[in-house]
Amino acid sequence: MTASEIDTPPAEPTDAAASPDDCLIRVRGLRNEFGSYVVHDNLDLDVRRGEIIGVVGGSGTGKSVLMRSIIGLQIPDAGTIEVLGQSITAVRDDADIAIRSHWGVLFQGGALFSTLTVAENVEVPLREFYPEISEELLAEIAHFKVLLTGLPGDATLKYPSELSGGMRKRAGLARALALDPELLFLDEPTAGLDPIGAAAFDQLIKGLQQTLGLTVFLITHDLDTLHEICDRVAVLADRQVIAVGTIPELLALDHPWIQEYFNGPRGRAATAAWHRASERTA
Repeated sequence: MTASEIDTPPAEPTDAAASPDDCLIRVRGLRNEFGSYVVHDNLDLDVRRGEIIGVVGGSGTGKSVLMRSIIGLQIPDAGTIEVLGQSITAVRDDADIAIRSHWGVLFQGGALFSTLTVAENVEVPLREFYPEISEELLAEIAHFKVLLTGLPGDATLKYPSELSGGMRKRAGLARALALDPELLFLDEPTAGLDPIGAAAFDQLIKGLQQTLGLTVFLITHDLDTLHEICDRVAVLADRQVIAVGTIPELLALDHPWIQEYFNGPRGRAATAAWHRASERTA
């Protein structure tokens, strides 16, 4: 991928080389508008099997709207979305989208049900898709998923109000993993965490992705996260995905937002820290 290929919005998607078998999410010509405000216009994006793709963009570029469109919570005004080879945009009855059992979602802040314990939160998707499962098995699965995210076993009995911010995110992640998904959607997973907690959460995601064979769609502003765990980064600007690539590939482009984002003070600091860490592990 060269700068000349993706420094302006192309007619074809920037990662069009992805084969159908390797592409778990395919977005073409997406348009989302709210009244007279157009969020996306002719947006294209491919997400490849087994990758962690970071999605970045300025405020109002529609990162969360894009995710909501992919998981069927937002009906686009135009365009097509395919997930695991199945059209999402062609279906209007949410109950008919059986494919929802193949993905898990961690919303900002965890989005846990405050009146349910952690275990009961994790059991929610299991009860929806597998109502025949016994109470004993539900409890066993919930306990395992909680442990999988690094929480202590007794966290299953706690309510969200009894957890720290970082623990709530891990509990939300446990619920997102309840159905053994192929796809994991994360919306600002490290927002509000201190640097140590954010780094630990990054490593948790990377470890789970490798162990479970997940494909991860990750919305973030965290430059450290982009450097540490993302295989590619998709940049939203001008109502489209203007570029997709590794961070070195994006740095070769001359788009002003990309340069300001990755070569600003924080971007330079994150790049330097990543290079130092790479040298220590080499």
